[in-house]
Amino acid sequence: MRTLEPVRRSVVVPASPERAFEVFTSGMTGWWPPSHHIGEAPIAEVIIEPFKGGRWYTRHADGAETYTGIVVAWEPPARFVVTWQIDANWKYDPALVTTVEVTFTEVDGGTRVSVEHRDLERFGGDAERMREAFAGPGAWAGILEHYAGRF
Repeated sequence: MRTLEPVRRSVVVPASPERAFEVFTSGMTGWWPPSHHIGEAPIAEVIIEPFKGGRWYTRHADGAETYTGIVVAWEPPARFVVTWQIDANWKYDPALVTTVEVTFTEVDGGTRVSVEHRDLERFGGDAERMREAFAGPGAWAGILEHYAGRF
């Protein structure tokens, strides 16, 4: 299996790493794009449980929950790592595991928040198409713009 280059995107926000981490994780409901979900009903809450083994999921307005992945590393305020288990048809697939790492690095004027989405070759025949999707303006770059708008 050929390894694909990860998708990497970053943004600088005017906050400490601690605050940037808090807004990204426990404040995700307030900034995650409302169009970016796999449920039938609108988003009520986006939740990352703050511990290794915790769930990353969305609770919808109709009470249903949809899963995105699990927390594989939780190291506030420096970084966290979650799995992305949504397939090329935008459905949860427990057998598909790609990895999203988010780091928070103090810089002049705030914190650089960097997202790396890797293991994209695990999408198999859809890998190149999915890499292009995640690299596009409506994916991680746009998501980080929504996030930065909270500051």
